[in-house]
Amino acid sequence: MTAMTTQQELVRFLEDRFACAQACTACARACVLCVSRTDPDATDHEALVRQKALWCAEVCDATCRMLAEQNLQDESALRLQAKWCLLVCLECAQVFDGRPGAEADAETCRDCARACTEFLATLN
Repeated sequence: MTAMTTQQELVRFLEDRFACAQACTACARACVLCVSRTDPDATDHEALVRQKALWCAEVCDATCRMLAEQNLQDESALRLQAKWCLLVCLECAQVFDGRPGAEADAETCRDCARACTEFLATLN
């Protein structure tokens, strides 16, 4: 029973890790597309949207790369990166909420935050 549980835990860990990496990729893509739709010379809210979207894309990309590295098994580093990604995605989603037409982008960020949360649960 212990070997089965350990194998099941490993499978869940790998599935959640892959799901988180996929969600990070989707979020980074959505954020980059959102940036492309903003005015680079905008002020106020549009500038904030652009800044947060760029930041989120960078964090999500870094998280995806970290999760994709097969030789990286440092649990504390994975936990820290996933928590950071989760927080940045939620912050970005809140900024997107105030932008007409960015509802899908906000949901993609929240999906990524959920995937990071699920991945973090497998680390505990």
